Parts: sequence; structure tokens; C-alpha cells
Amino acid sequence: MQRESWRRRYPLFPRLLFVLDGTGPAGIDNRIDALNAATRQLSPLFLHDVPILATAMTELLQHGPAAPVWRPAAQPDHRANWMGARRP
Repeated sequence: MQRESWRRRYPLFPRLLFVLDGTGPAGIDNRIDALNAATRQLSPLFLHDVPILATAMTELLQHGPAAPVWRPAAQPDHRANWMGARRP
């Protein structure tokens, strides 16, 4: 089977990173819960190939993008760095 031409150059799909702003902590939690609900409609293969992470702008500014401020859309109770590696 021939691979799509873009896959020859980009073997991995880029991550989708959502930076949320314009609301308080409860609003951020609601938006991440909505993102989690939306991921349930996606194919498990898509979620495996395309990590979807979200964070609040305030956390990003305070701790930086490499800190474990990112919440995987499929597991919003976990924290990870932007590469998706979990941190305790």
C-alpha cells in the first residue's frame, strides 16, 4: 500500500495544543471537559496518532511550555509536558 505523500515527509502528525484564556479556573475546566467529550467522538487511532493537549494561558505564562501544565484531552485529570510525557 502506498503512503500518502505528506506521510513520507512527516511520519508523525503534529500535536494539537489548545491554550485557553478569557475565563477563570472553572471556565477552563468546563472547556477541557468539553474537549474531552469531543475526543470521545474521534477514532482511537486518531487519538493515538495525534496527541491533543490543553492548558490555561495563566499556567503557561507562569510555568512555561515545557512544564507539566498540559492536560491530555482524553485524560483531563492527568498533567503532562508538551511532548505528552506524564509527570507525577
